[in-house]
Amino acid sequence: MTDQVSYDDVEEGAELPPASYPATRLSLVKYCGASGDFNVIHWNERIAKAVGLPDVIAHGMFTMAQAGRYVTDWAGPQSTVTEFGVRFSAMVVVPDDDTGATIEVSGQVTEKLDGNRVAITLTARSNEAKVLTRARAVVRLP
Repeated sequence: MTDQVSYDDVEEGAELPPASYPATRLSLVKYCGASGDFNVIHWNERIAKAVGLPDVIAHGMFTMAQAGRYVTDWAGPQSTVTEFGVRFSAMVVVPDDDTGATIEVSGQVTEKLDGNRVAITLTARSNEAKVLTRARAVVRLP
């Protein structure tokens, strides 16, 4: 991504470069500690499967955080995210310790707003499934 995006350099309809973020069992355990959410479905395969899940799944907020990271990485350090929201539409399944899963995020500038703000629509996928819907951010750019 770039160092800093400027409002004047952004055009409506511009596609943002896609990015991929790993979701490993280790990253999920770290997220458990950071968030305080130690639900065993996020790190224990036996229990996840016992409750009917296909395997260990990433926290929804972990997935949302990767989309937020995507926005801030693109916008740069002098920008401010003023709005951010998503709906969770599918699970990110993390099948094993070695390969994990990948969350692929892309975006498009859908509107230039007053006050040097831009609206961005985001798409997040994992294993071909769309894992976030109605994902949108508004960012104030310099």
